[in-house]
Amino acid sequence: MKNNTPQQISPVRWVPSVYFAMGLPFVVLNMVSVLMFKGMGISDSQIAFWTSLIMLPWTLKPLWSPFLGMFKTKKFFVVLTQIVTGICFGLVALALQMPHFFAIAIAILFIIAFSGATHDIATDGVYMQELDKEEQAKWIGWQGAFYNLAKVVASGGLVWLAGYLMGHLGTANAWMSIMGLCGVIMFLLGIYHIKVLPTGGKASGEPRSFGNGMKELWEVIRSFFAKKYIIWYICFIILYRFAEGFVMKIVPLFLKAPIAEQGLGLTEQEIGLYYGTFGAMAFILGSLLSGYFIARIGLKKALFPLCCTFNIPFAIYLLLAVFQPSEGWLIASGIAFEYFGYGFGFVGLTLFMMQQIAPGKYQMAHYAFATGIMNLGVMLPGMLSGFISDAIGYKSFFVFVLFATIPAFLITYFVPFTYDDKRKA
Repeated sequence: MKNNTPQQISPVRWVPSVYFAMGLPFVVLNMVSVLMFKGMGISDSQIAFWTSLIMLPWTLKPLWSPFLGMFKTKKFFVVLTQIVTGICFGLVALALQMPHFFAIAIAILFIIAFSGATHDIATDGVYMQELDKEEQAKWIGWQGAFYNLAKVVASGGLVWLAGYLMGHLGTANAWMSIMGLCGVIMFLLGIYHIKVLPTGGKASGEPRSFGNGMKELWEVIRSFFAKKYIIWYICFIILYRFAEGFVMKIVPLFLKAPIAEQGLGLTEQEIGLYYGTFGAMAFILGSLLSGYFIARIGLKKALFPLCCTFNIPFAIYLLLAVFQPSEGWLIASGIAFEYFGYGFGFVGLTLFMMQQIAPGKYQMAHYAFATGIMNLGVMLPGMLSGFISDAIGYKSFFVFVLFATIPAFLITYFVPFTYDDKRKA
C-alpha cells in the first residue's frame, strides 16, 4: 500500500467515503436484515433477538484494538475489512437459497460484524491521528452525515429496490440480489481507499508480540477505568441511547405490520422511501447542522439540548401507533422529524466520547472502549425489544419507550466535563 502524508490528502477525499463504508454494514445488519428476515417468515422476537446479538463485536472490539498496530498500519485494516465484508455479503446472498438459511445467514452476519467492528477501530484511529481537535469538530458533522448516508442507500434505496424486485424475482431472489449488491459496494470501497486513505500512522509503543499485547490490553483497560469521572461517563454513554435501543429494531417491524396488529401496513417500497430515504436524509441534515451548532456554542452548553432533540421525537411513533394514519405524506413527515432530531442529537454523543473520554496515551483504544460500551447500551434493549412488543403491543411499547428516555435526560444534565470545552467560532 502506498503511504501518504496527511498534507497530501484532503479530508474531503476520505472522511465521507470511509465513514460511509463504516455505516453500510452496520445499517444492513442492524436494520435491513430485520426487514429481510421478516419478509422471509421469521418471527419478530427471533429477528430482534438475533439481529441484536450479532452486534456484539461492536461492544467487544476494545479487546483486540491494542493488537491492530502490531504489524500493519491502520489503513491496512480499514482496507482489509472492507474487502472481507464485501466477500461475506456475497456469501449471505448464497445462503438465502439454503434450507436453514436463517442460521447460516446469522453466522455469516456475525463475521461481518467482527470485520465491521475492526474496521471501526482502525477508521476512528485514522480520523483522530490525522485531524487535530479543531478539525475533528469541523468534520464531525460530515463524519456523521456520511456514516448515515448508508441509511439512505441501505434502508432506503436497497429496501425500496428489494420491494420492487420481489414482484419480479420473488422474496428470496430479491434479497439475494440486495446482499450481493452490498458486497460489490464494500469491495469497491476497499479498492478506492487503497489509493486515497492516509495511513493513520502507528501509535507509539504499540505491542510487538502477543505477550506484550496482553500487557498493553491490561494497561488500556486499567487506564480507561482510572479516568476521572469514568463511572459518570459509562452511565452517560449507555443511557443516552437506551431508548433508541428499544426503538431501533421494532420501528421497521411496526411499519410493516398489518393495521389489525397495530402496525401501519406499509410495503417494503414505502418503508424504503419514508423510513430509509426521507428519514435518513433528515438525519444527515440534522448531523450537519449539529456540527456547526456545537462549534458555535461549545459542547458543554449544547449537550443537554442535543439530548432532548435526540430522545423526545421518539413520541412520534406513539402517535403513529395510536392514530394509524394512512396518508403517506403524514407518515413520512413524522419519520423525517424524528430522524432529524436523532441526527442532531447523535453528534453530541460522538464528540463527547472523542473529546472527554478518549484523550490520552491510548486514544484510539479508549475511544473503542467508549463506543463498545455505547453499543452494549443499544444491543441489550434491542435483544429484549421484540419480546416486549409482542407481549404488550406496539402502542404500549412506544409508551414504554418514552419512559425509557427519562434516565438520559437526568444523566446528561449532570454529567461533568474533564477537559476544557473551548468555544470555536
